[in-house]
Amino acid sequence: MVEQENIYLLSILMKTEEKDLGDFTYLFVLPLFSGGGAERVLLNLIRGLHGKGEPIRLVVFDGGGPLRTMVPDTLPVDELGTQSLRQSILPLISYIRKIRPKVIYSTLGYVNLALLVIAPLFPHHTHLWLREANLPSISQRNNRYTVLMWLGYRCLYRYADRLLVTSERMKREFIDTFRIPERIIYRMPNPVDEDCIRIHSKEIKRVPGAGFRFVAAGRLTHQKGFDCLLHWLAGSDYSDAHLTILGIGERATELKQLAVALGITQRVAFIGFVTSPWSWYAGADAFLLSSRWEGMPNAVLEALSCGTPVIATAQSGGISEIAKQASEGAVTVVESGEAFVKAMGCAKKRGENSIRSSLLPARYRIDSVVTTFQQWLVESS
Repeated sequence: MVEQENIYLLSILMKTEEKDLGDFTYLFVLPLFSGGGAERVLLNLIRGLHGKGEPIRLVVFDGGGPLRTMVPDTLPVDELGTQSLRQSILPLISYIRKIRPKVIYSTLGYVNLALLVIAPLFPHHTHLWLREANLPSISQRNNRYTVLMWLGYRCLYRYADRLLVTSERMKREFIDTFRIPERIIYRMPNPVDEDCIRIHSKEIKRVPGAGFRFVAAGRLTHQKGFDCLLHWLAGSDYSDAHLTILGIGERATELKQLAVALGITQRVAFIGFVTSPWSWYAGADAFLLSSRWEGMPNAVLEALSCGTPVIATAQSGGISEIAKQASEGAVTVVESGEAFVKAMGCAKKRGENSIRSSLLPARYRIDSVVTTFQQWLVESS
């Protein structure tokens, strides 16, 4: 019955006269304003393009989430009022047929695949640009729909007009593993609003004490490896070191219980979600990235903007490329476990009370990325 109803609704959509709602020629698609790095990257790009006067529009399934405040007041945001991808498909088709965008941009894998499936129903001139947020070879192994996602990437991603990747490693993966044509793959650095970050990080936050002060940030999930980080801290000789963890997620309770079991509750603070975490980044001796997999970790780039060195696991996606691009000592990439703990002991304690000079490579600054993106838009016209 439900299937018949969906077919009926779809037939109505196909017969509906397409109505142009304006000159918003570049459409960005986001499920909701959750606090992840992929969402921050998309919203930073939107802000940069909007500031340059580009005709863009944002559509979200659900308008909730902590990053809603990143959206400029003057930017048109449309809400489908749905709670899941499945509920969003038909409303999204109808919406796109009315908006008639030149380019649709999406950054989350499951949404990317859905857009590729329904793309034949879009106006014929519409281009689909998909950004991949994580290394597929690692992220898909930890997805409950591993086989389905792998098949989707292998069979559908080749039909994107452009596939935007964050690193050379990711590019090679798509070419070698998923047989994606190299001609549609473009490398796009994560856009970082360095000026905004540095303005909001002048009031430095740092836990009092003489020992190392570390900070880590991200969703409290299996991917981010905070459980490993707690074990490494507990097993280290740095008894006066302190770790501040910023973020929320389904493993929050489990991680707090682990800290109790390891006897390090006095050395770890779970702050929760922070809209502007940069004061904490600026006050740390080092930012710790313990991820089991990543694409191009945005929090690392933001920490570098604050002048804070980074210690990261080798599994963290394009982190090795950042290390090569940044100044010597800005990013230390090591294997998980003992090597990571040793690197923590080599951190330099910050002596000054003011924000340090930026360590961010120039190619990640928002103006540079937006300029490149604008050039691509002109090419696609």
